[in-house]
Amino acid sequence: MNPFKTFTGGALETNAYFFKTPSGNLLFDAPQGSDESFALEKIDWLVLTHGHFDHVMDAAKIQRRHGCRVAFHSDTVPMLADGSFFKKHGFDIQYEACRADVLLEEGETDALCGLKMICLHVPGHCPGSLCFYFPSDGLLVGGDVLFREGVGRCDLPGGDGPLLFDGIRKKLFTLDASTRVLPGHGPETTIGHETEWNPYVRPV
Repeated sequence: MNPFKTFTGGALETNAYFFKTPSGNLLFDAPQGSDESFALEKIDWLVLTHGHFDHVMDAAKIQRRHGCRVAFHSDTVPMLADGSFFKKHGFDIQYEACRADVLLEEGETDALCGLKMICLHVPGHCPGSLCFYFPSDGLLVGGDVLFREGVGRCDLPGGDGPLLFDGIRKKLFTLDASTRVLPGHGPETTIGHETEWNPYVRPV
């Protein structure tokens, strides 16, 4: 398994995950403080699981400091292209806009540092929510889709509870039970634990 570091930052205690690989380094998500925390590391790719402000606050800073490439889902573009997106929805939040070098869609890819991963589009918490599954490592970078005995909230712009629950059942709960889940908030968990104990969503 590729080694990784976890950083937790911002008022909502948002997790970011930094992976070192032989072909370059990836950072998943960019909460407030992550730019300074990883200033001495080399970041080749910044991959955003979704466009909510707590996950993208330092994205433009990291892109500028490291000259890294940035990737996210096409449905995330409106949120990242307009730093006042959430102000227009009633939140007193502003961040710097950030552009994508690569727009990711669902499916298998090795475009990011040559790592074999499967992008899973699981909207409901946020329209462009992506989870990143590493089959050979039994690891899922899950963003705010699935937490330890919890799920992402569905009351923000573009939220849809039934859509989220359906995606979790069909795309995440079908993974091997031993799969480790690295969530956007809180401690890691496993698919097996969540299928048994998550009170918000049950397998069909």
